[in-house]
Parts: sequence; C-alpha cells; structure tokens
Amino acid sequence: MNQALPSTDAAFNEVAQMIAAARQRAMRAVNTELVELYWQVGAYISHKIQAAEWGDGVVQQLADYLARQQPGLRGFTRRNLFRMRQFYEVYRGEEKVSALLTQLPWTQNLIILAQGKRPEEREFYLRMTIQEQWSTRELERQIKSALFERSLTQPAKVSTALRQIHPEALRVFKDAYVVEFLDLAQGHSEADLHSGLVQQLKDFLIEMGRDFCFVASRYPLQVGGRDFVLDLLLFHRGLNCLVAIELKVGRFEPEHLGKLDFYLEALDRQVRKPHENPALGVLLCASKDDEVVEYALNRSLSPALIAEYQTQLPDKKLLQAKLHELYAHQHNDGLEPAPTEEKLNAVFGVSYYKGTT
Repeated sequence: MNQALPSTDAAFNEVAQMIAAARQRAMRAVNTELVELYWQVGAYISHKIQAAEWGDGVVQQLADYLARQQPGLRGFTRRNLFRMRQFYEVYRGEEKVSALLTQLPWTQNLIILAQGKRPEEREFYLRMTIQEQWSTRELERQIKSALFERSLTQPAKVSTALRQIHPEALRVFKDAYVVEFLDLAQGHSEADLHSGLVQQLKDFLIEMGRDFCFVASRYPLQVGGRDFVLDLLLFHRGLNCLVAIELKVGRFEPEHLGKLDFYLEALDRQVRKPHENPALGVLLCASKDDEVVEYALNRSLSPALIAEYQTQLPDKKLLQAKLHELYAHQHNDGLEPAPTEEKLNAVFGVSYYKGTT
C-alpha cells in the first residue's frame, strides 16, 4: 500500500479540518432548527390553551397522535410538550435573549429554564454557557455553586491599579473560586493545594474561565542573584497578559500583597513580551476579611486582586437570601424587581451584559 509522503501531510490535514468544520456547522444548524421547532410547537400549544380551545388533556392526546403517526419520533412526550410550552411562555417578549436560545443545545436550555428563577439569572447563565462553552455537567455545577448570586453579591476585590490597567478584568475574575473537585482534607497544606490544582488542571482552568491558559507551575524567577518561585503562572488571552497566582492556605494578611507585587515587577521586567499588557496578580487564600482586603488594595500600585478558594460548594440558600436583600435594598418596596442594568453592567462589564463579548 502506498503511503502519503510527509510533504503531503499538511495538505491532507487541511482537508480533515474542512470536514471537521463542516460537521460542526451542520451540528449547529441542526441544533438551531431543533430549538426553533420546539419554540414553534410550544407557541402553538400555548396559544391553543390560552384561547381555551385546548385543555391540558389534549396535550397527552397530541403526544399519542405523534407517536402513532411517526413511530420513530422521539422527544415529543406529554412531559416534553409541556416543557416546550413553558420554554415559549418564559422567553416570549424577551428579545434580548431570543438569539441566545438557539446557540445552546436543548438539554442546556432546559437546565437553565428549570433552575433559573429570574429573567436576569437565566440570561446570565445563557450568556456564560455560550461564552465559556460549558458542558451540561459544568453548567449544572456552576448553578449549584450559585455563580449568579455570588457575582452580584460578592464582586471581585481588586486594586485601583487593576481597574485602571485592566478595567475589563472586573468581568473576568471572581471573589471566590470553588475547588470542591480537589477533595482537600480539612487541614490541607499549601503543597496539597498546589499539587491538587496542578493534577486537576483542566477543572481548575474551567473554574477560572475559558481564556485562561496554563504556563507553568513553580515558575522560577531570579532577582539580584537570589532565586524565587511563583506558585502558578497563567496567561489570559482576552486581557493579553500574564497572570501570577500565589496560594495561601490561611487567612489573607496584608504582607502577602507585598510578595505578589514583587513577583509582578519581576514578570514585567524579565518575562513579559513587548506586545503584552502588564502582568496582574491573584492572591488565592483560604479566607479573608473584606475590610482588611480593602485597606490593603487601596494603596497598592500593582494590578492585583484578592480571592478566596472554597473547598465545598457554597450555601446557595444563604446567597439567595443575600441577593433578596440586595433587591429589596435597591427598591425599598418589599418586592423583587430585577436589579438595574447599571448594577449588572458594573458586575459583568458593560460589553458583556450588552451581549458583545
């Protein structure tokens, strides 16, 4: 059998990439058509029931009819038909999110539909799932971790320098990162935390965000003839900068920030490439006092932030209660209207919330 010459491998690879790209486009087109079909069926059922032409029992009859007419047809059971009706009734009139629905598979749409309690929460998870390309499993995990509630009630604590140098970083970083997948023991050491993050690097990068790329663990830096070691070094494609991560298994102390500042200066002088933005730093600690963090960051001249790592999923009910307080405080009327777009923009970033990520 004749084998392809090495010089032809590149050309053959181009053909393989064409096929893969075409398949992806076909899958996206099929998904778009499917979600639009479910929307149309849901709208039809909703209009019939609202016009009192159909009762709920007719939906079962419709499911039975479809099963008889097209025996191989799947997904049109009574339960799913009512889901299509709910899908339409929840999102009708929400023009801002209508274009998002067809960008996600039906299963992920159903998860957001079932677990999202407010319009802005559903929109948040729709946009985040598209942006981060979360799998079904990761979407469910992020909802369980109360990411929406945490983003609104616990915005990232960053220095003034970070706001000025990387203003878009406010929508990139979190106040707390959930690393329950590490299964850390109660009295874990810094070495345990570090090795766990490296071993579970894929999960850690997913938790950090889609544009984060791993550069090195225990990154060596030499200054003045002395050797120093940075715990983790990442790169963020969107911010176009190195991201230094220092790990602390105890409570945040102000002196920790000085060491991180030192590493950022070394990275900018020795490692940063001419086309890259200044490096920024993340101090990831087990706990922190927000007032101490505010004092420490207020005079810091480095683009840095202080965040917690949490070894267990947070108490979602407690966070939902805090969000309820935020809503009530904003409006002082005992109701729960959506927070203002200004508030959402402040948390997620104007370009993000406007849908132009």
